[in-house]
Parts: sequence; structure tokens; C-alpha cells
Amino acid sequence: MVTRMVTRVVTVIGVDGRPLASWAAARLAEATLVAGAARHLDALPIPRQAERVVLGNVTAGVRALAGHDGPAVVLASGDPGFFGLVRLLREHGLDVEVAPAVSSVAAAFGLAGLNWDDAVVVSAHGRDPRRAVNACRALAKVAVLTAPGAGPAEIGAALRGWPRRLLVAERLGAADQRVTPCTPEEAAGREWAGPSVVLCLADGPSPRGWAAPPNPAPERWGLPEERFEHRDGMITKAEVRALALAHLGPRVGDLVWDLGCGSGSVAVEAARFGAAVVAVDRDPAQCDRTRRNAAAYGVEVRVVHGAAPGCLAGLPAPDAVFVGGGGRGVVSHVAALGARAVVVALAAVDRLPAVRDALATASYEVGGVSLAASRFGALPDGATRLVAANPVFLVWGHR
Repeated sequence: MVTRMVTRVVTVIGVDGRPLASWAAARLAEATLVAGAARHLDALPIPRQAERVVLGNVTAGVRALAGHDGPAVVLASGDPGFFGLVRLLREHGLDVEVAPAVSSVAAAFGLAGLNWDDAVVVSAHGRDPRRAVNACRALAKVAVLTAPGAGPAEIGAALRGWPRRLLVAERLGAADQRVTPCTPEEAAGREWAGPSVVLCLADGPSPRGWAAPPNPAPERWGLPEERFEHRDGMITKAEVRALALAHLGPRVGDLVWDLGCGSGSVAVEAARFGAAVVAVDRDPAQCDRTRRNAAAYGVEVRVVHGAAPGCLAGLPAPDAVFVGGGGRGVVSHVAALGARAVVVALAAVDRLPAVRDALATASYEVGGVSLAASRFGALPDGATRLVAANPVFLVWGHR
């Protein structure tokens, strides 16, 4: 005789104030355990025979579901498969079927009357909110799922200094749901009702893509110098820039500093990967060039005019730093901030030991290379010669 294993399936029902699908309502009617937030348990017709589990403590709720011998239902806001409970339930070994409702992000954009096929969605719920904020600093259209302590006020406060417009969607799914347009400063100065989603918008258009979420990674990087406005060859050469980007590893959710930015070529290329970027230079003309280069590529770069390290006070902490100028004092200062990567470009070999020691003292794993590239050049008869570029010393530290 063969005994078959019977797998119990937990039904996860999304709640958005609309009537449930007929099959989801049938699952709820036959359930002997129903778990969910108190507001969802009060709003829906829970069967008399069903045990109620309030998901204030999600771990305890998952244990109750795993140990229940009978039909069980979980009620969750919006689409439970979108930054919701489905992942957690499956991680605990539960098989699920899902009846999704309208996600909070879709509800927020719908309430605002905006399309969101070109938006990037990030979550500050149960995660480090810095990455969500950095996405808002870098990208043109971002939706942020909020949480207590990482809500509209905190997000607004972190976005001071960036040209952004916020739409705060409050009490989603309730009869009095609303969207409030505001500046980051205005969002930081008031209280907001949950559940909420923050829509963060740049003034310029966001890219029209074919996939959602849009992938900000560029088709090509280490661009030729002639692709940037620069003065008298004062630009990080393409070969150096490509290797520097490989060690900086810019990505969505990161904040990259480009110190001594010059034309801003490193800053612009990092921003093209979706990172938030701050570019610093003490020359106002170079700051203007960086702004124009960023505008030419349609990326957001916050430009700070001043001499490092003094002008760095008050800036949000970086994840990666490129130092194109400033010497050991600047390297020591940024190394003490604890960024995961610091990359330094040097034109003189005698400066190398001090920079290497500054990174090692700050507990970085240090490496480096001398780059002496020879590019193809044309001879009058059509033959190819090698044109040597000035050598550059690239030093990096990783944590």
C-alpha cells in the first residue's frame, strides 16, 4: 500500500477594500484559521469556526500556520506577492496560492493619475532606508514603500538638497485615502498617516523603457574623452575610468562621491549605472562643466563647489568614493567614513605610498596598478602606430 503525502496550501488573499474574487471568498468561508492584521480581520467576514491570529508578530503567525491541520487563510494588504508575505511564507516552507489585490504602488500611482511603467520601486520596510533614499536621489521616478521610522518625513529629510517633488499617498485602501504633493522639506516637517507610499519625481522626464522596472545600467562605459566637455585634457582617461568604475561598483541604491571631479566624467558614468552621485571641485568652471556633462547624458549629479575635505561636512555618507585630487588628507578623511570602496587616481608615483598607507591604516584591503596605455594611431600611409598616454597610478581599497 502506497501512502501519498498531502500538501496543505495556505491561501493568501490580498485586501484593498474591493470585494474578494469568488474563489478567494470561498477559501475564506471554509477556513479554520485566518491570520492577518487586526484591521483586515475586522473588515472581512471571518467564519465563526475559524481561529483568528493577529499578525503583530509575523514569526509567531507563521508558526501557527505551519502547525495548523486544516484550511488556512492569510489576509494581507494589496498584492502579497509584491514586497509582501508570500516570500516569507515560502521561506518557511509553506506552499501558497495567492489572490492578489491592487498593490499599494499601483494604488498610489493611480490616485496620482500617473503611469508607472517607467518607475523603479524600492522598499524601506524592514531594510536600511539609505538604499531607498539613494535611488530617489539618482532616478527620475521612484516609488518607496514606507515603514515606521522610514516614512515620508524621514525620506523627505534625507532628500534635502536634491531637486525632487514628492507625492505622498496616505491611508491607501481606506475611504479617506489621499495624495499630497510636497517638497522634501515640507514632507520632513509634518506627520503622515499610514499605510503610505512616497512617489519621488524629478522635474525631467523619466526614460521610456520596454521592461519594468527599467534597467539603468548603460550599454557602454569607459566612454572616450571626446564624449565629454573638458578643458586642456583635464579628464580621467577612458582606460583609467573603466578600471575605476570596476572597483567603485556603482549601482542603484549606492551613493558615490567624485572628489576633484574636473569635467565630472567619473561622476556621470557612475550615475549612468543608477547610483546617486555627489561631485566636488574647488574650481567653479569645472563644476559648471560637470553639470553640463550630466545634463547631456540625462543623469542626476549633485555638484558641490568647494575644497575637500572641508566642504564634505553635512553630505550624506558615501558607499564608494573616487578621489581624483586632494592628496593624502582627503584620502584619510574619506577612508575614515567607512565606504566599501575608495579609488584614488595619482599622476605621480611618489604620492603612492602615503595614499596606500592611509587606506591600510583605515583597515582597507589595498591594491593598485600602473596604467600605461598605448592607443592606436594612424600613419600617413594608413599603417597603425602606438600613441603612448601618460601613465596613471590607480590605488584602491575595499572592505
